[in-house]
Amino acid sequence: MANGSSIEWTESTWNPVTGCSKISPGCKHCYAERLAKRLQSMGQPNYVNGFALTLQPHMLELPLRWLKPQTIFVNSMSDLFHEDVPDSYIQQVFAVMRKAYWHRFQVLTKRSERLREMDRHIEWPTNVWMGVSVESRAYRHRIEHLRNTSARVKFLSVEPLLEDLGGLNLGAIDWVIVGGESGPGARPMIGDWVTSIRDQCLRDNVPFFFKQWGGTRKKRTGRNLEGRTWDEMPQAGDSQLIEIECRA
Repeated sequence: MANGSSIEWTESTWNPVTGCSKISPGCKHCYAERLAKRLQSMGQPNYVNGFALTLQPHMLELPLRWLKPQTIFVNSMSDLFHEDVPDSYIQQVFAVMRKAYWHRFQVLTKRSERLREMDRHIEWPTNVWMGVSVESRAYRHRIEHLRNTSARVKFLSVEPLLEDLGGLNLGAIDWVIVGGESGPGARPMIGDWVTSIRDQCLRDNVPFFFKQWGGTRKKRTGRNLEGRTWDEMPQAGDSQLIEIECRA
């Protein structure tokens, strides 16, 4: 994928890796898998292998050609810390992010064990935000793995939220995104699950971003939570709260 994104919490996507494999319940209705197969059928050359994990080295230096500073979601169509991505290739991706210092990069993984293992080998730049996905209580351990890294900004993507997560330790966490599942077969999300996380973020002064209610028609269900939208973001480089958009 290239410049420009419809994802609410980013501006662009960059995919030096495409394809993935399912490792937890949040993967069941993977949007990236559906999109990859569609792009394969359209003859898009980066998706000749469909959703099989594929390195895309010709995409590595793409952000260096984007001169306008922007927020970039890394590997929206994959997982940088997938077991089949070589350590050396991950280091190449980080080298580009360090070199493209004028951008802000958001990296998200479900493979927090590998993130934890590689942490000591990564030179973390201030313009990289590192996140983990937490869809249910069984995967709250990913938060601890993330917390123990040296990433400068740490965030949680609680999407799709599949159950009440209970009490969360948000220490050293700089941002929380919550969203319901969308598309065919979307599993429902209960409002109390969302407000519980929102209230914990308010208590701990952690920026909270509500992405969507989801469902088969996510535009119809929208993003409104108790009379307003929540578009809080962490300030680049630290955990101070700013709001890029908050409509009462």
